[in-house]
Amino acid sequence: MLLFIGGTEIVFIVIAVLMLFGAKKIPEIARALGKGFREFQNATDEIKREIESVNDNKTPETPKKNTDDKPAE
Repeated sequence: MLLFIGGTEIVFIVIAVLMLFGAKKIPEIARALGKGFREFQNATDEIKREIESVNDNKTPETPKKNTDDKPAE
């Protein structure tokens, strides 16, 4: 069940799309949509990897000790 759309409605939509764009344009449109979706997926995967690498490399900061030979005044 695709959003409560029946078989007749899907056929009507396909015919309308064919009439609007033509049979030659539909593969180009599908290719462009697929390419855009793939780029979006790659971008989200890259962001997830960056977040995970930041979380993995995160260590609690320890205060630095005074290593000077001079006593603190």
